[in-house]
Amino acid sequence: MTESIPMLVTFVVYIVGMIAIGLAAYRATNNFGDYILGGRRLGSFVTALSAGASDMSGWLLMGLPGAIFLSGISESWIAIGLTVGAYLNWRIVAGRLRVHTEVNHNALTLPDYFSTRFEDKSRVLRIFSAVVILIFFTIYCASGVVAGARLFESTFGMDYHTALWAGAAATIAYTFIGGFLAISWTDTVQASLMIFALILTPVMVIIAVGGFGSSMDVIEAKNVEYLDMFKGLNWIAIVSLLGWGLGYFGQPHILARFMAADSHHVIHNARRISMTWMIFCLAGAVAVGFFGIAFFANNPHLAGSVSENGERVFIELSMLLFNPWIAGVLLSAILAAVMSTLSCQLLVCSSALTEDFYKAFLRKSASQRELVWVGRLMVLLVAIISIALASNPDNRVLGLVAYAWAGFGAAFGPVILFSVLWRGMTRNGALAGMLVGAATVLIWKQFGWFNLYEIIPGFIFGSAAIVLFSLIGGKPSEKMLTRFDEAEAEYLSEKE
Repeated sequence: MTESIPMLVTFVVYIVGMIAIGLAAYRATNNFGDYILGGRRLGSFVTALSAGASDMSGWLLMGLPGAIFLSGISESWIAIGLTVGAYLNWRIVAGRLRVHTEVNHNALTLPDYFSTRFEDKSRVLRIFSAVVILIFFTIYCASGVVAGARLFESTFGMDYHTALWAGAAATIAYTFIGGFLAISWTDTVQASLMIFALILTPVMVIIAVGGFGSSMDVIEAKNVEYLDMFKGLNWIAIVSLLGWGLGYFGQPHILARFMAADSHHVIHNARRISMTWMIFCLAGAVAVGFFGIAFFANNPHLAGSVSENGERVFIELSMLLFNPWIAGVLLSAILAAVMSTLSCQLLVCSSALTEDFYKAFLRKSASQRELVWVGRLMVLLVAIISIALASNPDNRVLGLVAYAWAGFGAAFGPVILFSVLWRGMTRNGALAGMLVGAATVLIWKQFGWFNLYEIIPGFIFGSAAIVLFSLIGGKPSEKMLTRFDEAEAEYLSEKE
């Protein structure tokens, strides 16, 4: 079964299709702005699904269903926190950030935006934020490469190192060729595939068990605590799980989608589409793990590999309940989730190296063609480093990713929020917020005080540092205030 030809054919067709989209995007890429942000011309549908797909990596189809399968419905608090956080990010940040980045000299990257927004002539903001992006995203990219390798290894019985390159090659290819447009267009296809898989699979599981009522009876009979939302959780644990939602305000690969929208007016429809997609996907992922409990309770002879690794529950259900051709399509959804996130992370790293180091410090007069090719070379560089980090199947990269989300959320989240909401914020406040937010996450993670997820204190202390150092470190210049007022007026002029 692991060497099923129909599934292999399905994977190959899917990968070739993604590369073909990359080639089409190559023809539409004329300058560095096109390569990094798609020329800021994404419509609401592509903006919505690209933001969703770039967010939901392999954990959506492997990690979350696996957690639910092992512990029950109490693990779904994280899905609730993510849904609330994503909605607030769309509601508060998306439209404003689109306008502010354009008003501030058409900033293409977050470090570029921070530097211009706060008139940081020392470039400390640009350097520090770019370094944060490179460190966390290189680790993130490595984890994506590992996840892709695990999928190919377990599905086709490949050697780990062969699977490593097989999983990464296609993503590197279309990101290298087509840049942001390729990523956004492929994200749209991948998001559609993910929602199809996450709606169809739990429905078929429920049917296989004998219906919804029978499934619930089997789960209750196996362990009634699987139905308890509060099983083994105190209020700190619940707050920590909900706190994952705070991370959205600072994720560069998601914020880049807002910056690339055709205008802030498309955000309204994009939010509706993206949130609908997200709710269905998260609910489907929870349902796969939850009703998977009933299926394998009724079929214990089939539960061997799932008992060893709960994260295989979606893979095993796909193989057991569908013919190989359909299973290939469903398993391609895992590859889609991995590829969509990995490609975004590669491009954000590339843009940081190209725009915020190469152009800012080495070649200020570089042509657009030169910048595009440097950007492509940076994609290869980051990809090679990520593959090297992922080459040891027993490495600790995946453990570090546990607080990469918190690191971005605490280092950038408060700065982004205050930068688009408070005209009195200063450069010193922004720098203090980044430093305190990032440092709090790193220190809190080491000591694990109160068992509280580190993003929560990081976000709180980072926000406090922004306010304090903005108030005691001088006032923003008249030009800063004028640009802020101009951006706010534009955002409010035709507000939804």
